[in-house]
Amino acid sequence: MPFAFDFCDDGRVLEWTATDDGADPTVVDDYTPRFFVGPRDAEAEIDLTRLRRVYERHPDVVGVEVVERRPGFRREAERLLAVDACHVDRVTSLARQARQLDAYPVGELACYNVDFTRGFRYCLERGVDPTPETDLTTLSLSVPVPETTDGAYETLTVDGDTVTGSPATILDAVGIAVEDQNPDVLVCSTAEIVPTLYSMADQAGRDEFTLSRWPGVDYQQLAGQSTYTSYGRVGHSPARYNVPGRAIVDESATFLYDETNLDGVLDLVGRSHKPVQELAWASIGTVLTAIQVREAAARGVLVPWNSWRHELFKPMATLHDADRGGFIFAPDAGVHENVHELDFSSLYPNIISTRNVSPDVIRCDCHRDRADVPGLDYAICDERGYLVDVLEPIIDDRDTIKAAIREERAAEDPDEARLAALEGRSEALKWILVACFGYQGFANAKFGRIECHEAINAFAREILLTAKERLEAGGWEVVHGIVDSIWVRPAPDVPDGERTDLDTLAAEITDSVGIRLEYEAAHDWVAFVPRRDDPAGALTKYFGRLADSGEFKIRGIEARQRSTPSFVERVQRDCLDRLDETRASEPVLERLHAAIGRLRAGRVDPDRLAERIRISKPVEAYTQYTHTVAALERARDQGLDIHPGQEIAYIVVDDDKSSRDRVSLAHEGIDSYDTAYYETQLVRAVESVLAPLGWDREEIRQWLAETTDATLGAYSG
Repeated sequence: MPFAFDFCDDGRVLEWTATDDGADPTVVDDYTPRFFVGPRDAEAEIDLTRLRRVYERHPDVVGVEVVERRPGFRREAERLLAVDACHVDRVTSLARQARQLDAYPVGELACYNVDFTRGFRYCLERGVDPTPETDLTTLSLSVPVPETTDGAYETLTVDGDTVTGSPATILDAVGIAVEDQNPDVLVCSTAEIVPTLYSMADQAGRDEFTLSRWPGVDYQQLAGQSTYTSYGRVGHSPARYNVPGRAIVDESATFLYDETNLDGVLDLVGRSHKPVQELAWASIGTVLTAIQVREAAARGVLVPWNSWRHELFKPMATLHDADRGGFIFAPDAGVHENVHELDFSSLYPNIISTRNVSPDVIRCDCHRDRADVPGLDYAICDERGYLVDVLEPIIDDRDTIKAAIREERAAEDPDEARLAALEGRSEALKWILVACFGYQGFANAKFGRIECHEAINAFAREILLTAKERLEAGGWEVVHGIVDSIWVRPAPDVPDGERTDLDTLAAEITDSVGIRLEYEAAHDWVAFVPRRDDPAGALTKYFGRLADSGEFKIRGIEARQRSTPSFVERVQRDCLDRLDETRASEPVLERLHAAIGRLRAGRVDPDRLAERIRISKPVEAYTQYTHTVAALERARDQGLDIHPGQEIAYIVVDDDKSSRDRVSLAHEGIDSYDTAYYETQLVRAVESVLAPLGWDREEIRQWLAETTDATLGAYSG
């Protein structure tokens, strides 16, 4: 099957099929993408004659016909206008014209099957599975950050080998690698490498240089760079490029490839039918939508261009009951011994699957008198929802893959390549399952519905309460619970002989709720960190020692935060080791004292103090002169373009200054740092470790001030 698709200006499509020694193109010259126009509301009676005449005269339209199609899951087949465009890039502009006709009131017409990416549309309409039948070959190209400021590179890493020299030297190295390896996929640290190499070739008079597999077309720019906001988080989408015959993976703009691997990406290619290149730059929600679109197409349902679903009427009392999150059982701050963790397997996806929660069947008209959702007056139709058919294969396949991973890890001589492939696929499916719940409440989701979101939470709360009650009846005390996980320890007032073992209880709860409750881990101890301004335990900040491996499970504290300097992370982990060994505060404080001594003596590599921060807005939009602003100003002085949504790495060198000199960028190779600033960072990190024992920041500082000599043991290791 073809894995890459190129769309020529004349309307032809090149299908590229990977082979053992390269890739073969097939030219398709009869492809005409199609979209649909019709009434927005099912009750509306609209004469499409005027619209049909407009499109029949349009030079970019090759065909128009009236067809019967379902414009939604809750609508039967209706008469719609099908419009065939001459080129895939004309679809959006043609659909937009339907909205601008004076003959139809604003909002009366709706368009369907419009905003698909090019490769996905082609595969959907032509019934093509873009999963390659042979292994894809890859070539990695990477450029260091400082090199991105000019129009030419002096250093470029080609498949792990760093090449330094003139443009001709670098172009030769790339050209030889491309010719020798003939890669199907170019894995680039930034896609800007593609146009930059061609610019270097032009300046050097190297007309023969090319990355393309198709004569006469070097590369195409598919989209410019942009900034967006998703779930309150700012992201950056760099410019996208296409090289005929090859797929490009931009490592600066790929979540799924970064979180999984090529095997994980290819698994989702097969499920979504988004080609490799499009899937690599896609978000989780976009991939989930593509899988849903395929299911909709299989059921003869079209996809709305814009979501306009209204929320169904609810009484005030129902709104109050429905507007709640998942199960929460706040922990007591402190250290808890002999704690066991149990998790429901893919709880929210399994609720969707086992309770038939789907936008097309929630609050159906045919069962208005039923209240199928606990605590809410929502009925769920007996007809199987489409979302169940989307998620059930993913749930089942991930369970199978996880079993294969356990089997491979237990083997005497594990196949590392097979294990990596399985783990990549498992991670890819995990992210899709993670997204499926939240996407039901996303306003712009193609098929989401807020009632599904509310119903899933309602079922989840009931399931966790059932588990809590059964565990307590079996002689266990719940110390923490959140969403799909529950932590327990032996109830102190129940004799060991009268306590039901957890495996038995987990099996009973599984049978009762219809979703597998898994024994996740035994902890020798777990420490729940108190909230900043409240003695109660924080819901997502804890750490503990796993009984079977001796490793730590850490959530929420500095060692798990991406911005934390590696030196601070290492010290915090050392302090965790000391706390585990001694269960006392003094040895932890001695480790802190020793780390501060190394800082003051200048014995810490500045590279280990770099902080990585995601930029949320342009530098001009910041109202306080923060480290981030200083770093952005330094980057601008050096010609580096750092956009909102991207990250910047810096080291604080003089926090007393109020200029860009208070920081240095991580790549600048400095040999000094602000000792006082990083002392504060260390104290905060150690406070997270000692807070469950009752220590706060001021008490730690007082201990440091009173300590003149650290014990010899503090310097060991």
